[in-house]
Amino acid sequence: MEYVILSNGVKMPMLGYGVYQIQPSECECCVLEALHSGYRLLDTAQSYFNEEQVGNAIRKSGIPRSEIFLTTKVWIEHYGYEATKECVLESMRKLQTDYLDLVLLHQPFSDYYGAYRTLEDLYDEGKLRAIGVSNFYPDRLVDLASFSRIRPMVNQVEIHPHHQQTKAKEWMDKYHVQAEAWAPFGEGRGGIFGDSKLLEIGQKYKKTPAQVILRWHLQRGIVVIPKSTHLERMQENFNVFDFELSSEDMKAISEMDQEKSSFFSHQDPGTVEWFVKMVEERRTSSNV
Repeated sequence: MEYVILSNGVKMPMLGYGVYQIQPSECECCVLEALHSGYRLLDTAQSYFNEEQVGNAIRKSGIPRSEIFLTTKVWIEHYGYEATKECVLESMRKLQTDYLDLVLLHQPFSDYYGAYRTLEDLYDEGKLRAIGVSNFYPDRLVDLASFSRIRPMVNQVEIHPHHQQTKAKEWMDKYHVQAEAWAPFGEGRGGIFGDSKLLEIGQKYKKTPAQVILRWHLQRGIVVIPKSTHLERMQENFNVFDFELSSEDMKAISEMDQEKSSFFSHQDPGTVEWFVKMVEERRTSSNV
């Protein structure tokens, strides 16, 4: 395993296991398999609705809690000082732990300043070992980093060969914020797994395109959290520490950048409205 040291000195594994879109019915089994395959960074979120299953898997694994780096994220409807505090403590209960290694604000909307102040206070209390954000574009990241008491230590954003976030990473580096990639494969969009350049590089090292992509992330200094519900893929994704891409290979992959999201832009007003509608629908359903 390779590690990064966050701005506060906390040691974080560079390769982890993400549980986005893994149904609660299979999440516990998948996390157990990931842990037994060697993963020690687990990434969940309140909006994934599988925190309890992640907590069950950690407990049943027999692996000491201190050996696992556990991340969750606060969802928009829980922003604001008191609401954030309540929901983080609830996440800790579901995850069956008295501390969290990293808590992120999931989206850059609503009262994220009030929510972030809660994370700062919980960090001071020792309940959180590190705090940060997710999906914060450079302008909002610099804003929060500049006007908060404690700078974010991590920013989890979409990064993959078709959307390399080069400029965004430069801003993260300037403010000592660790970049972490969600959708490190771009969810396979754009035929990325069949890309001739990645196939050619993979043949050189006897690796798959997915392994080449993960290695490319790691050599850029980016933490990655690939997801799979298949044991053989989990193991394949973990087997990326026995080779290193050449500078020529890194350059070839850098030329794949399309400089745009494969999903959506958080700076698009239509995207903001979509998130607002999602929050309103969840509030309505919870009151029924």
